[in-house]
Amino acid sequence: MSSAAASVSLPSGCSVLATFPDFLFIPEFVFGGLVWILVASTRVASAMIQGWVMFVSVFCFTLSTLLMCLYFCGAHGGKSSWLAVDAFYHSMAALFYLSAAVLQAFATIQAKDTFSFKIYQEDISAVVFAFAATLTYVIHKAFSLLRWKSS
Repeated sequence: MSSAAASVSLPSGCSVLATFPDFLFIPEFVFGGLVWILVASTRVASAMIQGWVMFVSVFCFTLSTLLMCLYFCGAHGGKSSWLAVDAFYHSMAALFYLSAAVLQAFATIQAKDTFSFKIYQEDISAVVFAFAATLTYVIHKAFSLLRWKSS
């Protein structure tokens, strides 16, 4: 392994918030939390669909928090296996959020004439933030995969 490839590792401590793509944890929290709040505050048009959206938002919010806390504590210890964990998690989160965003958009279209305009606006906001969360997870995934590949 060359010395340039050996220097690729996950950050520890406060440098987590100063390195790319790891500072994307912040927008992932913000957008994921907004999806969670907006879907929880609206009336449920389709329990199965919006249940999946809630599961994805809570699951990804919780695991992103756990992963970031582990990085802050330095629990990864510089091991390259954590690069694979990071890449795998963000790949799965991007896929989950893409499915949740599409399903939330479908539920919003279905409920257009059923609920009041205010609830419809909240559903539209949930769709927008779900796609924003999807975009941040996709970007994080792409750069995590590149980091993993170069290790």
